Amino acid sequence: MTIQLQNVTKKYGKDFALRNVNLNFEKGKIYGLVGPNGSGKSTTLKLISGLVFPNSGVVSLNDEAISRKSSEKVAYLTELDMFYDAFKVKDVVDFYNSQFQDFNYEKAQILLKEMKLDPNKKVKFLSKGNRGRLKLVTTLSREAEVILLDEPFSGLDPMVRDAIVQSLLQYIDFDNQILLIATHEIAEIEPLLDEAIAIYYGDVIGQEKVEVMREELGLSVLQWFKQIVAKNEEE
Repeated sequence: MTIQLQNVTKKYGKDFALRNVNLNFEKGKIYGLVGPNGSGKSTTLKLISGLVFPNSGVVSLNDEAISRKSSEKVAYLTELDMFYDAFKVKDVVDFYNSQFQDFNYEKAQILLKEMKLDPNKKVKFLSKGNRGRLKLVTTLSREAEVILLDEPFSGLDPMVRDAIVQSLLQYIDFDNQILLIATHEIAEIEPLLDEAIAIYYGDVIGQEKVEVMREELGLSVLQWFKQIVAKNEEE
């Protein structure tokens, strides 16, 4: 299974979100899309999920162009909070179970317990951290080919972040899934990553295996990112 972006450009009005981007993603790996806010990370995920479409170039999943139907194969955790406040936690899980054929209800129940979420509590009474945990439950409970996480650590305290990291490692099927994490909080996801992709205001300025960074370059992902940004700005 592969995802490909071939010569992809995306504009919003006159502004470029991505410029002539070429990327390949393969199953069995965790990829980190790193860069500052507004760099094009969220747009990349939206293109893969079929929520937006390129102005030019092709985005494909398994050699088929991404379309609205791609949502059947892609689980997307948006940075936005999209829950109905009147729902209880269990209502949210039931809703997702009714909408996606690949939703694993039993897995969701296990994740609710691990995330310490009360099924009978109304969403409007959940803290921001617990709303973030609930978003993760609904995303990871899908057995989709592609898992996209947009800023999964945004506004969450360190203990919640640790729980998310553990859940990602435990509940992703690396034989059958691709995981992409977009974040500007680079240090948080470094322990998870196989490869890092640096996106800087619409341009992909670098891609490297994390193992190579550490063992051959002697750099953390954050150090690597700062280094290639500095080099890019000099040019």
